[in-house]
Amino acid sequence: MPRYSVILAFLAAFGNFACQNPVDSNKPPAKNAAGKPVFTAVRGTAALDGSGSDTVWEKTNWLPLDQPWYGQLAPKTDVSGRYKLAWDENFLYILAEIEDDKAWEAHNQGNEGYWNDDCLLVLIDEDASGGNHEFSHNAFAYHIALDDQVVDIAPDSSFRLFNDHCFVRRIPKGNSSTWEIGVRIFDGNHFNPEGENVPKLLKQGKKIGFALAYKDNDGSLECENIIGNLEMPTTNDKRSWTDASTFGILTLE
Repeated sequence: MPRYSVILAFLAAFGNFACQNPVDSNKPPAKNAAGKPVFTAVRGTAALDGSGSDTVWEKTNWLPLDQPWYGQLAPKTDVSGRYKLAWDENFLYILAEIEDDKAWEAHNQGNEGYWNDDCLLVLIDEDASGGNHEFSHNAFAYHIALDDQVVDIAPDSSFRLFNDHCFVRRIPKGNSSTWEIGVRIFDGNHFNPEGENVPKLLKQGKKIGFALAYKDNDGSLECENIIGNLEMPTTNDKRSWTDASTFGILTLE
């Protein structure tokens, strides 16, 4: 075989390997013309066993959780994180790896104060319309606790479990935790808290308001730090809890 043919064959093989095993990006998200952070999720199904070993995860890069939403940006020896996104017609999948030097959970999930415990915060605005969601389901703010319980505030200001919205498997190992989550997407504008609700079937090209963060507490009365996947307008104003306009735009590829 001529030398140049061998080189071309090697480059082709290397290119295929690189596509299957993308390196970490650790770059801030790009922004659209309106200045909003934009994300993409690859198509594929995850087993939700907490291993993160599914083929779909090999097709996408890690994205960082490194933006301070509350408190000062904690040193990586305290808390750090990264994540990946995928989807199929039934779920938005999130694979997150969190390094936290101290796991802390002091409140019963569903009771006041749960937001001060260590948890993964998944923010979903089904139609990417933005707007207030503090006491409505215009958007969901899923607080996923260390015991896999999922909590948000209902329109009547009560704290409710939404375990049927997020299927969670968390595998702790030392100071590390791998979270594999399947999020069912609901139309919050037509959501009945007291009745049955049908999740949306997801399709390629759909756009969803999306943000992700990890809330860290090392034993204080209140949450000490929150690190997120995008820059908030200002630090420490907690706008993500009330204003879905602070979310980024996620496109299903």
